[in-house]
Amino acid sequence: MKLSTQLSYSGNPREAADGVAALERAGLDTVFVAEAYGFDSPTLMGYLAARTERVEIAAGILNVYSRTPGTLAQTAAGLDNVSGGRAILGLGASGPQVVEGWHGLPYDRPLTRTREVVEVVRMALRRERLEYAGRTVTLPLPPDQGLGLGKPLKMLTRPERPTVPIYVAALGKQNVEGTAEYADGWLPFLFAPEKAGEVWGDALAAGTAKRLDGLGPLEVVAGGMVSIGEDVKHLLDLARPTVALYVGGMGAKGKNFYHSLACRYGFEAEATRIQEMYLDGHKRDAEAVVPLELLEMTNLVGPESYVRERIAAFAEAGVTNLQVVPVPADGGDPADLVRTLREWV
Repeated sequence: MKLSTQLSYSGNPREAADGVAALERAGLDTVFVAEAYGFDSPTLMGYLAARTERVEIAAGILNVYSRTPGTLAQTAAGLDNVSGGRAILGLGASGPQVVEGWHGLPYDRPLTRTREVVEVVRMALRRERLEYAGRTVTLPLPPDQGLGLGKPLKMLTRPERPTVPIYVAALGKQNVEGTAEYADGWLPFLFAPEKAGEVWGDALAAGTAKRLDGLGPLEVVAGGMVSIGEDVKHLLDLARPTVALYVGGMGAKGKNFYHSLACRYGFEAEATRIQEMYLDGHKRDAEAVVPLELLEMTNLVGPESYVRERIAAFAEAGVTNLQVVPVPADGGDPADLVRTLREWV
């Protein structure tokens, strides 16, 4: 099992990146860089490439609307070059509030758009001429939509690798099925090992049955906050703001994928209260409603024996890359905690 972490899109990314080199020396395998509508990911990923030597550098995630497939391919190829073949391209549909609110683009056919973008990016990295007629992507641009001067082009420069791993963020059944079919990896959020089979098992099985030839086994990246100690359960409260934000505020009513996931986990009443409070501006009240059971299922906080059991539960649920937020119980160095986890996984 690999070990990864994610740099948040809040705070100072340069300061966060400065700690990645220490985590790399402690045994970290992968760092994911979030974007949302804060600082862009590729700039920070390029900075990380210069500051590290071994760790994989992943976008976690770039949305499939605001950059063209050609731009995403250029980004993946450029990062893979400056990092010496350590790039991972994390993609996802994001949500309508970000895509339409921040980027001013219609949130149209997200499942189709994601699949078509992945197909075109792979074509570009293989330096094929981009001729593609999809439902959301058409290359070159048809004459009646422009000057009629577009022609099929192939990437001008030669990529470090003809393939860069593409991971897809997915929660809904159809999206997860598609991810298991055509992506190199899957990025679920708020992953609860005890519920994974019930919620996604059929979708994963259906997608795996159609998995594209040439792809390896699906990589699964999931985890949560990690703290080890006899009296650390109170630290789960540190995860409340994030869960409340996603379940309550990451999308309008009826268009919040994380709210839907919490409902599928069996917390429909709590998820509804969280959403109502959060959207009404009562964020602290919403945080207090987040069920302790949900926090326990989606994190790894407790005595050594318990954390080891949680790691085993994530592995049994199919996780191949344990994504952690290290929170030392004694306020010590996160790198020391990563070093311990490296030995365990």
